[in-house]
Amino acid sequence: MTIGGLSLAVIFGITALLYASIGFGGGSTYIALLAISETPYEAIPIIALLCNIIVVTGSSLRFCLHKIIPWQRIYPILIFSVPAAWLGGITPISRDIFIIILGGLLIISSFLILWRQKDNSLSRVNVIGRSISALVGFIIGYLAGLVGIGGGIFLAPLLLVLRWGSAREIAASASIFILVNSVAGFSGQLVKYQGELWNDIIAPYYLLCIAVLIGGQIGSLLAVKILPEKIIKILTSLLTLYVGIRILFYS
Repeated sequence: MTIGGLSLAVIFGITALLYASIGFGGGSTYIALLAISETPYEAIPIIALLCNIIVVTGSSLRFCLHKIIPWQRIYPILIFSVPAAWLGGITPISRDIFIIILGGLLIISSFLILWRQKDNSLSRVNVIGRSISALVGFIIGYLAGLVGIGGGIFLAPLLLVLRWGSAREIAASASIFILVNSVAGFSGQLVKYQGELWNDIIAPYYLLCIAVLIGGQIGSLLAVKILPEKIIKILTSLLTLYVGIRILFYS
């Protein structure tokens, strides 16, 4: 089954809107959509990461301008995630075993988020130490590198369960986390192919870039100004559950 160019662009735009509304880039879904559209295999991670960067750049700027990103708490995670993402990208692993582990963890995480739904008070926020933050950044960054996505789908559920911050702060932190790791992954892909695929592979998909730019801007505006934190938390949980099921049963 394939999806036409214009139809694919519309779906990408809607995906970007939904993911950006909770601070994500949408990389995991872009990969699935490109795969069923018979996109050349080597181009899939490059296009997905590029779309990720476009979406979360807008989200990150909006979160930054509204002073929602808790920089003092997120920077140890960011510092250790980038080199870990690079290491993950060059690590060989059995695809079938990893899919089972990844899908299972995402499904469990989604239920843990809902289980903690009753207690979202900022007075009970747990500020985890820098060493633990660095460990979290390294592990999540490494996982992101393994599967070729930004990693926010791993980070946000973990931070919500740990009560690391408010749902909106976590969405903002996931957005900046995805941005730096997507840039690292994208640069690695360009180095690997030495820029040879840009004109032949990426250029024909310019409509996807335009679509996610529009959808991402709308979604980030919803996240910053409109959606209540409870809704952001529920959307994060449902999206995590969806991705986990899709990875486990349809990959």
